[in-house]
Amino acid sequence: MRDSWTHYWEGSLRRDNPNLGSVTTQAVALMANYGITTNLNVIASLPYVATRASAGNLAGQRGFQDLTLGLKYRAWSLRKENYKMWLSVVGGFSLPVSDYTPDFLPLSIGLQSRTGFGRAIFFFQTKSNWSFTGQAAYHYRNNVQLDRTSYYTDRQIYASEVAIPNLLTYSARAGYYSYRWALEGTVERMDCLGGSDIRRNDMPFVANQMDATRIGLVGHYRIKPLADVQAIGMYQYTVAGRNLGQSQTITLGLMKVLDFSKKAAQ
Repeated sequence: MRDSWTHYWEGSLRRDNPNLGSVTTQAVALMANYGITTNLNVIASLPYVATRASAGNLAGQRGFQDLTLGLKYRAWSLRKENYKMWLSVVGGFSLPVSDYTPDFLPLSIGLQSRTGFGRAIFFFQTKSNWSFTGQAAYHYRNNVQLDRTSYYTDRQIYASEVAIPNLLTYSARAGYYSYRWALEGTVERMDCLGGSDIRRNDMPFVANQMDATRIGLVGHYRIKPLADVQAIGMYQYTVAGRNLGQSQTITLGLMKVLDFSKKAAQ
C-alpha cells in the first residue's frame, strides 16, 4: 500500500504546508483468513508501516503497527435461481505490537490505541455476476498514553492520557464480480464521534476529529497458470475530509486459497 498527500484539511480549511511537502505512508501487510466451518472464519492481519515527508526536518517512523484479530460469521443467506444474498457479522480487536510514538502526526505509523470493532456486511449478486456489497462498522478506541505531561486542544489539559474518539465507518461497492475477475466502484465514509480540530498552523493531534469520504476502484484477477493465485489492485482518492490529508492510495496484493477440507484431500 502507498498513500500520499500534499494538501490536507485543517478543520474544514483545505491547505498545504511547505514544511512537510508531500507526506507518504507505505505498508506491507500479511493477512490470513482460516475457515473454521462453512459459515465461520477467523481473520488476522499485521502491517509493517513506514512514513516520510519530502520537505522539512521531521524524520519518518517505521515499524510493525497493530495486530488485528477477528471472527466473521455468515448469519443469514438466501439463494434463488437468479440471485443470491447473505448477511455476515464481524467482531474483533486490534492492539499495538511495537512501542511506536502516536503523538507525532502526520508521521506517526498509528494511534497506539487498543480497539474493538463490530461490523455488518451485506452481499448481493445476480446470476450474471453483477454485485453489490454494503457494510457498516463501529470502532471503540481506548485511551492513549502520551510521552508528555500536558497537551492543548481547545483548552490546556494537564494529563498524559488522552481519549481517542470512537469511530463509525460505512462503505459500499458495486460492479462485476466473478470467480475469475472482478471490477467494482467503491465509496467509503469515516466519521469520528467527537474530537477537536487542528489548531491554526499546528500539528495534527491523536484526538482530532478525523472524517473522510473516499471513492475508488477495486479489481481482481485469478491467474490460472499460477494455480489461481489472485492478483488484487485498488485505487482510492479522498474527495472530502476533516483534519487529515487529501490522499490518493494505491494497494496491490496477492492472495492464494488453500483447501484443507476432506473433499480436497480426496
